[in-house]
Amino acid sequence: VQLQASGGGLVQAGGSLRLSCAASGSIFSINDMGWYRQAPGKQRELVAAITSGGSTNYADSVKGRFTISRDNAKNTVYLQMNSLKPEDTAVYYCNADIARNYYSETLDYWGQGTLVTVSS
Repeated sequence: VQLQASGGGLVQAGGSLRLSCAASGSIFSINDMGWYRQAPGKQRELVAAITSGGSTNYADSVKGRFTISRDNAKNTVYLQMNSLKPEDTAVYYCNADIARNYYSETLDYWGQGTLVTVSS
């Protein structure tokens, strides 16, 4: 199983970016999916998460600005980021809780990270 993240880049403050993360490989089901970020010198933190049923959870710092969504048919999770601030600068990682077959437990998988840089 692999998670491939894309969509990062350089944007000015107030701008928008959309991150995508597609899961591929031997997948039976995907439970929670989410986005985390890690800024230089800081710990990795949860940005947003979404359950298989579509319930969402956001960090207080991004509420009202970021929107997480998923396309279950495509095994893909998205993060729409609006009104970006310099403090949103970080490497963003996608995460998914995946079962590879009917009998297996779910395991935690991570994407490779995509850099988001917000200039002031």
